[in-house]
Parts: sequence; structure tokens; C-alpha cells
Amino acid sequence: MLQGNCAFEIKDNVLIMEAEPGKDYFANPVSGEVKADAAFAYTTIEGDFTCRAKVRLEHKSQFDGAGLFAFQDDTHWVKACFEQGDYGFKSVVTVMTNDHSDDGYGVTIPGDSIWLQLARTGDVFSIHYSYDGDFYYMSRLARMPFAKMLQVGFEAQSPTGEGGKRYFTDFTIVREGLKDPRAGR
Repeated sequence: MLQGNCAFEIKDNVLIMEAEPGKDYFANPVSGEVKADAAFAYTTIEGDFTCRAKVRLEHKSQFDGAGLFAFQDDTHWVKACFEQGDYGFKSVVTVMTNDHSDDGYGVTIPGDSIWLQLARTGDVFSIHYSYDGDFYYMSRLARMPFAKMLQVGFEAQSPTGEGGKRYFTDFTIVREGLKDPRAGR
């Protein structure tokens, strides 16, 4: 399923999504403005899941990003994103939105790609990143009591930029959570 004006293709086991200019998911805690219009390719999942992919993009503008996304509605969702930050660095960013978004910058990432993992186990969401796709580091652990049925998949954003292609390789979504949400496996 697709949300937004989501242009995508799958070529040689690579999901290629086009981020549109000015599009994002963010419920601004300062102004109250809600943006919920970025490209999002998803499947509907009931209960626990683990979503994983290697994410790659050319970061051209502030907040250019691509990530993994679990969506209930315009003001209730979780995002694990590889994003261009406020000060020009690229990092793993986690955003938990329960009426309003928070915005948590994580580790600075050299290069143009990183593995991301987003999982739900009960009401606990965990976000991990990996440099090699084997060993995952925890970036975020939070309790978010959302509906059992969520849309889970891949998001492409460019809220301040001109858009561009986002690449997801080795992507999987399985219908089970993690045995140990802190450990990432």
C-alpha cells in the first residue's frame, strides 16, 4: 500500500522511493503544526513486528531523510530515520509522536548508508542501527500504547529540500517482535 504521492520501484532487490520536496512526518511540539504527507510504502500489521533495512541516500538539505515507519494516524507514529541534521551532520534520528513529536538525534554517521531496525514487542517500540547488518546498537526504547493494527514500512522525506531518491536494500518486515527489545535481536 502507498500513502502520499509515493513514486517507487523495486529493481534488483532495491526499493527506490522518491522523496517529494516539502514533505515530512512531524507534529511540531512548539508551533502545533502537523505535517503528515511524506512518501510511505507499507503493509498493515496487527501486533508485534520487526522491520529492518539498509538505508541509503544523498543528503542535500536539512532534514533530508529516509527511514522505517510505524503509523497509526497523523498524530500517532514512530520513525527511525537516517537524516541530515540541523548543523549539517548525518545521524540516526528517532521520532516518537503521541499527539506531538519529539526529535531525538543519535549517533553521527559517516557515509551515505546505515542499517536501521524498528520493532514492536507489546507496547514497547525499539529502534536500533548497525554499520554491518549483523550487530545492532540500541538508539531508542519507549512505551507507546498504540492500536494493535499499524501500517509499517518505509518513509522518504525532504521537508526543506528538493526531494530525491531514497534506497532501501535487504529490507524485511516480519510479524514478530524481538525477544529482547534492548538487545536488538
